[in-house]
Amino acid sequence: MGTNSPVRITVQAVVKAPVAKVWKYWNEPEHITGWCFASDEWHAPSASNDLRPGGQLIVRMEAKDGSAGFDFGGIYDAVKEHESISFTMGDGRKVDTVFIAQGDETKIVETFDAENQFPLEFQQAGWQSILDNFKRYVEQH
Repeated sequence: MGTNSPVRITVQAVVKAPVAKVWKYWNEPEHITGWCFASDEWHAPSASNDLRPGGQLIVRMEAKDGSAGFDFGGIYDAVKEHESISFTMGDGRKVDTVFIAQGDETKIVETFDAENQFPLEFQQAGWQSILDNFKRYVEQH
Protein backbone atom coordinates (compact mmCIF):
# COMPACT_ATOMS: atom_id res chain seq x y z
CA MET A 1 0.00 0.00 0.00
CA GLY A 2 1.35 3.39 -0.94
CA THR A 3 0.80 6.50 1.09
CA ASN A 4 -1.42 9.12 -0.40
CA SER A 5 0.05 12.30 1.08
CA PRO A 6 -2.04 15.41 0.54
CA VAL A 7 -0.69 18.28 -1.52
CA ARG A 8 0.43 21.10 0.80
CA ILE A 9 -0.10 24.75 -0.13
CA THR A 10 1.79 27.64 1.50
CA VAL A 11 0.81 31.30 1.76
CA GLN A 12 2.76 34.00 3.56
CA ALA A 13 2.87 37.67 4.44
CA VAL A 14 4.99 40.10 6.43
CA VAL A 15 2.90 42.19 8.80
CA LYS A 16 4.23 45.54 9.99
CA ALA A 17 3.55 44.82 13.67
CA PRO A 18 5.38 43.03 16.49
CA VAL A 19 4.61 39.35 17.05
CA ALA A 20 2.66 39.97 20.30
CA LYS A 21 0.14 42.16 18.47
CA VAL A 22 -0.03 39.81 15.48
CA TRP A 23 -0.66 36.85 17.80
CA LYS A 24 -3.43 38.72 19.63
CA TYR A 25 -5.21 39.82 16.45
CA TRP A 26 -4.87 36.33 14.91
CA ASN A 27 -6.44 34.59 17.90
CA GLU A 28 -8.94 36.85 19.69
CA PRO A 29 -12.53 36.39 18.40
CA GLU A 30 -13.28 40.15 18.40
CA HIS A 31 -10.40 40.58 15.95
CA ILE A 32 -10.97 37.38 13.95
CA THR A 33 -14.38 38.72 12.89
CA GLY A 34 -12.64 41.82 11.52
CA TRP A 35 -10.41 40.03 9.02
CA CYS A 36 -11.25 36.34 8.47
CA PHE A 37 -12.79 36.51 4.99
CA ALA A 38 -11.36 36.65 1.47
CA SER A 39 -13.21 39.60 -0.08
CA ASP A 40 -15.39 42.61 0.70
CA GLU A 41 -18.47 40.61 -0.38
CA TRP A 42 -17.95 38.32 2.62
CA HIS A 43 -17.75 38.80 6.38
CA ALA A 44 -17.23 36.77 9.56
CA PRO A 45 -20.22 37.53 11.79
CA SER A 46 -19.01 35.32 14.64
CA ALA A 47 -15.94 33.49 15.93
CA SER A 48 -14.99 31.44 18.96
CA ASN A 49 -11.49 30.29 19.81
CA ASP A 50 -10.28 27.98 22.58
CA LEU A 51 -6.55 28.34 21.85
CA ARG A 52 -5.01 25.22 23.42
CA PRO A 53 -4.27 21.66 22.28
CA GLY A 54 -7.68 19.97 22.05
CA GLY A 55 -9.45 23.36 21.91
CA GLN A 56 -11.65 24.38 19.01
CA LEU A 57 -11.67 27.27 16.54
CA ILE A 58 -14.96 28.11 14.82
CA VAL A 59 -15.33 31.05 12.44
CA ARG A 60 -18.62 31.68 10.65
CA MET A 61 -17.99 33.00 7.14
CA GLU A 62 -20.95 34.34 5.15
CA ALA A 63 -21.62 36.23 1.96
CA LYS A 64 -22.97 39.65 2.92
CA ASP A 65 -25.94 39.13 0.57
CA GLY A 66 -26.90 35.95 2.45
CA SER A 67 -26.37 33.69 -0.57
CA ALA A 68 -23.78 31.40 1.07
CA GLY A 69 -22.10 30.66 4.35
CA PHE A 70 -20.11 28.03 6.21
CA ASP A 71 -18.26 27.36 9.43
CA PHE A 72 -14.47 27.22 9.21
CA GLY A 73 -12.22 25.84 11.89
CA GLY A 74 -10.90 22.78 13.60
CA ILE A 75 -9.31 21.27 16.68
CA TYR A 76 -5.89 22.47 17.81
CA ASP A 77 -3.07 19.94 17.76
CA ALA A 78 -0.29 22.21 19.05
CA VAL A 79 0.07 25.82 20.21
CA LYS A 80 3.37 27.57 20.96
CA GLU A 81 2.64 31.14 22.02
CA HIS A 82 4.01 33.76 19.59
CA GLU A 83 5.58 30.95 17.49
CA SER A 84 3.22 28.41 15.91
CA ILE A 85 -0.26 26.93 15.74
CA SER A 86 -1.33 23.61 14.22
CA PHE A 87 -4.89 22.37 13.88
CA THR A 88 -6.91 19.72 12.10
CA MET A 89 -10.02 20.78 10.18
CA GLY A 90 -13.24 18.80 10.39
CA ASP A 91 -12.43 16.94 7.17
CA GLY A 92 -9.04 15.80 8.52
CA ARG A 93 -6.87 18.30 6.64
CA LYS A 94 -4.00 19.88 8.60
CA VAL A 95 -3.13 23.58 8.90
CA ASP A 96 0.22 24.79 10.26
CA THR A 97 0.89 28.49 10.91
CA VAL A 98 4.29 29.85 11.93
CA PHE A 99 4.88 33.36 13.30
CA ILE A 100 8.45 34.63 12.84
CA ALA A 101 9.34 37.73 14.86
CA GLN A 102 11.48 40.14 12.83
CA GLY A 103 11.80 43.14 15.13
CA ASP A 104 8.78 45.39 14.53
CA GLU A 105 7.50 43.04 11.82
CA THR A 106 6.18 39.50 11.86
CA LYS A 107 6.38 37.00 9.03
CA ILE A 108 3.45 34.59 8.90
CA VAL A 109 3.84 31.34 6.96
CA GLU A 110 0.68 29.24 6.71
CA THR A 111 0.74 25.77 5.15
CA PHE A 112 -2.37 23.67 4.65
CA ASP A 113 -3.48 20.41 3.07
CA ALA A 114 -5.25 21.04 -0.22
CA GLU A 115 -8.71 19.64 -0.77
CA ASN A 116 -9.89 17.90 -3.94
CA GLN A 117 -12.90 20.04 -4.86
CA PHE A 118 -11.24 23.23 -6.14
CA PRO A 119 -8.10 23.83 -8.22
CA LEU A 120 -4.91 24.35 -6.20
CA GLU A 121 -4.46 27.88 -7.58
CA PHE A 122 -7.98 28.80 -6.43
CA GLN A 123 -7.30 27.48 -2.91
CA GLN A 124 -3.96 29.27 -2.69
CA ALA A 125 -5.50 32.54 -3.92
CA GLY A 126 -8.35 32.31 -1.40
CA TRP A 127 -6.11 31.62 1.59
CA GLN A 128 -3.67 34.33 0.45
CA SER A 129 -6.57 36.81 0.21
CA ILE A 130 -7.56 36.06 3.80
CA LEU A 131 -3.95 36.44 4.94
CA ASP A 132 -3.63 39.73 3.03
CA ASN A 133 -6.86 40.89 4.67
CA PHE A 134 -5.34 40.02 8.07
CA LYS A 135 -2.22 42.05 7.23
CA ARG A 136 -4.34 45.10 6.28
CA TYR A 137 -6.51 44.76 9.39
CA VAL A 138 -3.56 44.60 11.78
CA GLU A 139 -1.68 47.44 10.12
CA GLN A 140 -4.77 49.70 10.22
CA HIS A 141 -5.60 49.06 13.91
